[in-house]
Amino acid sequence: MLFHSSLRKELARSFGATLVVLFTIVLTMLLIRTLGAASKGSVNPEEVMLVLGYTVLGRMPTVLTLALFISIVFTLSRMYRDSEMIIWFASGRSLGGFLAPVMRFAWPVLAVITLMVFFVWPWANQQVNDLRDRFERRGDLERVAPGQFQESSSGRRVFFIDKDTADGAEGRNVFISSTEPDGRETVTSARSGRIEWLEDRQFLLLNNGQRLESQADDALRVSEFAEYGTQIGQAGAARSSGVELKARPSWELITSPTRPNLAELGWRIGLAVTAFNFVLIALATTVGNPRAGRSGNLFFTLFAFVFYYNLLNIGQNWVARGVVELLPFTLALHGGVLALTLLWFYKRHQGLSLRTLLTTWLRRGREGTA
Repeated sequence: MLFHSSLRKELARSFGATLVVLFTIVLTMLLIRTLGAASKGSVNPEEVMLVLGYTVLGRMPTVLTLALFISIVFTLSRMYRDSEMIIWFASGRSLGGFLAPVMRFAWPVLAVITLMVFFVWPWANQQVNDLRDRFERRGDLERVAPGQFQESSSGRRVFFIDKDTADGAEGRNVFISSTEPDGRETVTSARSGRIEWLEDRQFLLLNNGQRLESQADDALRVSEFAEYGTQIGQAGAARSSGVELKARPSWELITSPTRPNLAELGWRIGLAVTAFNFVLIALATTVGNPRAGRSGNLFFTLFAFVFYYNLLNIGQNWVARGVVELLPFTLALHGGVLALTLLWFYKRHQGLSLRTLLTTWLRRGREGTA
């Protein structure tokens, strides 16, 4: 059918262009953030592109939702501006007639969003966490580039080595400046140092060195050693004891209904429902004035998306803290938005106006009291 095919083709072109623009913006922002994390030592500089790829993949449900919403708004706004909607309305089409082709175009995107938010989102976050954890599990000495000062993962030590071996497990001419929890400062130098694991704890073993330690009374104690060992980093079990909520599989959230798990599960369900509601919102609220530009619809599009998305995040926080229950909040937020959208869509489909409805209700009220 000409009407359905032409509308879907224009929606596809608008969706593709919008997705490319949004993807470029998100990719640039996440690239800057990932490079900043790499410069702070929380991400391996050699794995920046891998971390960036997983991060972008996890953000794709939100990008697809916004791209779908904007494409529908822009397409309908263009049809209003070029008086194409007037032609379709004059030929017997109503606003309700646009629902079938729009939903036929949108349902594959909605299905992809749902699958990604329930399966790809936790998987991508888990991959990023594994990369970060693997980098954090490296020895502090392994992170040090020869000839450069490097702060340890705890922030209490500063390392310097003159040169290291090919495997990076041993360094020569090691210098360490550290601050103890009680405020004491120590400076240790050694001809060589190596990393060893004892059970789940990581130790730095120094050979043939000297240790300078400041005392509480400002006195200095100097000692020499043939071999000296100190624990560095944290225990492996302590670092990997818990999995972040956003990295937990959806099935695990369902089988373990704690408040944090229900909050994360509600956020994932809400994001999928939000994408569907945005399709209806775009169809029900998009209007066009040939004498005006598209800035009004664009402003409303961004405002509606940000407002709705923030309510979703606020609800996740409330459910996690026990302020509200998951089911009542989900029905109130998403069900309320769906009901209001359908009412607005019905009003526009029937060509009703709020002034006419209000006048009719007042007239009926007066006749009833007479």
